[in-house]
Amino acid sequence: MDDEIRLGVMLPTGRDQWGVGTDPRRLLGFATRAEELGFDSVWVNDSLLLPRIEALTMLAAVSSVTERVRLGTAALMPVLRRPVQAAEALASLDLLSGGRLTVTVGAGFPGRFGRPLHELSQVPWEGRFARLDDTVALWRHLWTTEAPGSYHGTVLRFDDLPRGTAPYQPGGPPIWLGGASPSALARTGRLYDGWLPYPPDPADYRSGLATVREVAGEAGRAPGAVTPALFATMLFTEDAESGRRALDAFTQANYTLPVEIAETIQTMVAGPFAHVAEHLGRYVAAGTRHIVCRIAALDLAAQLDQLEQVIELGKSLKAGRP
Repeated sequence: MDDEIRLGVMLPTGRDQWGVGTDPRRLLGFATRAEELGFDSVWVNDSLLLPRIEALTMLAAVSSVTERVRLGTAALMPVLRRPVQAAEALASLDLLSGGRLTVTVGAGFPGRFGRPLHELSQVPWEGRFARLDDTVALWRHLWTTEAPGSYHGTVLRFDDLPRGTAPYQPGGPPIWLGGASPSALARTGRLYDGWLPYPPDPADYRSGLATVREVAGEAGRAPGAVTPALFATMLFTEDAESGRRALDAFTQANYTLPVEIAETIQTMVAGPFAHVAEHLGRYVAAGTRHIVCRIAALDLAAQLDQLEQVIELGKSLKAGRP
């Protein structure tokens, strides 16, 4: 992995983010505009709990109207899909995009944003981390084995596996892990190609990344094997007070949570350009090298209006990096 700072942006695929009365097909124009401006990547998230464009469907559409920008999930919930079918879908998307796919995965969080997804998928909540790691191992097995035959993991067991579609990228698309719990840090270091957390304190990012790298080294992995990334919710506003009000409206719409609670869980910042740059610069100093920006606006026009400023933010962070 090189040491360049890269910048991505989330597509506002949730209905509450593209705005009432807006044709969601305009999201394709958002993606092409991001590519024109020089973003390194565009990303989608994944859930069944709020109305949104399904993640892989969105990326397949985006792949047909873009040429350079990487396509990512932040994060895909494998529990929502049958594992063999998901391997085929991801391989197909990687092929159709010319090898531009990065897949961040997650296992869900306790409470209303995790357990209900498992119930909808008729999959037990217990053992979710082992199931996630097994699913990723199965995908890699299918993507790299000419005649996969069988797979017997801790949770998943398959006999007579069919020959699958090989992805464009040798070995398959990079797979990153979201999450910053001690177990997530250890599993990232051992098993995953990237780390995409959203800790609200840059000091926690620094210590978490140190743990990931230590575990990766103990596992015999090469230095730089794990891409250090960050998921950040942000918005440019005239002043900090209006920024805080905007963040509160965003978290209420997306999570039915006030900003006072959401900001204890996620990286969130809003205000004038210098304030946002200073805050995210602390994460760059802590080691992040790929920032995925989620713009905290509640309609597509407002999201588009912020894109050029986000690009300028990226330039500022690159110029001021340690």
